[in-house]
Amino acid sequence: MNHIVIDTEKCKGCQLCVQACPLGIIRMSTTVINKKGYTPAEPADPEHRCTACTMCYQVCPDVCITVYKE
Repeated sequence: MNHIVIDTEKCKGCQLCVQACPLGIIRMSTTVINKKGYTPAEPADPEHRCTACTMCYQVCPDVCITVYKE
């Protein structure tokens, strides 16, 4: 199953991945604040509809996202 993992401690909450995901399966967390004080992105789709297109990975300026294609 394709999926992404977001390093929430590195994420600065720029929302570029949220905007880039063609399926809309990334959102900004409403419950987590990292050690730097940012609200990080998180996977929003429990069904894991990710197609591993890597758009989120490509736009992330802090290289916080790992895409797994299975």
